[in-house]
Amino acid sequence: MGKSLLIILFLSSIIANSQSFETIWATDRVLKTPESVFYNQQRNEIYVSNINGNPTDKDGNGFISLLDTTGNITALKWISGFDAPKGMAVLHDTLIVTDIDKVHIISISQAKITQTIEVEGASFLNDVVLLDDGTAFITDMVVENIIMIKDGKAMVWLTDELLVKPNGLALMKNSLAVGVKNDILKVDTASKAVKSFIEETGPVDGIIYLGGNKFVISDWAGRITWVSPSEKIVLSNSTDSNIQAADLGYITDKKWVLVPTFFDNRVIAAQLP
Repeated sequence: MGKSLLIILFLSSIIANSQSFETIWATDRVLKTPESVFYNQQRNEIYVSNINGNPTDKDGNGFISLLDTTGNITALKWISGFDAPKGMAVLHDTLIVTDIDKVHIISISQAKITQTIEVEGASFLNDVVLLDDGTAFITDMVVENIIMIKDGKAMVWLTDELLVKPNGLALMKNSLAVGVKNDILKVDTASKAVKSFIEETGPVDGIIYLGGNKFVISDWAGRITWVSPSEKIVLSNSTDSNIQAADLGYITDKKWVLVPTFFDNRVIAAQLP
């Protein structure tokens, strides 16, 4: 059997025979526990956080990979010096990366860490989003709160009984969408009011806001689902193949979802219908 046919069969199994979520490309299986993917539209490049070990081990093994938009890994260890890097966000020339109990500030043009901010009391910092003024919101999945970093200082921004295992974050107009254990919450960034927004989603890892109260979400086990308050459509399910789906990236103009497969050590790009 030829190599091309093997790749086609493998990718077909990943998308679980879905006819609406077509695989565009997949990287070689050389990444090291990839947890999060972020597409930088300004530079037309993709960043992948590699835990390269246990998600809670302070082992110094973590790194960020640099990809182009065809799936080529242009620099496997583009930036090193992390323990277990996870969520990422970009503002201008700044890349921010969460890392267990600290946050790294990176100069993209210099490809190096320029500042590390310790987050007192943090245990499992996960996803992050950035406002236009540089304010960062970050989930802590174990402590179950949302951290805010503003002007270089970290503080607890929100605790709430609905924040059960908070993971994925997405920016909406004047609010945050927060993926928790079985729902998507909506948090007003001014009043901090929290309400259940989309119920019974299953555990949310990656979350992409498409506009109009519509999202694409992933759970770590391998399901990728299109959801809104009134509808849920499973786009792919690779749980039987033991291929995970961690923190998603998105290329808006192409409508490509970027899926880090964690223990499968790849990133897969797939086309939204």
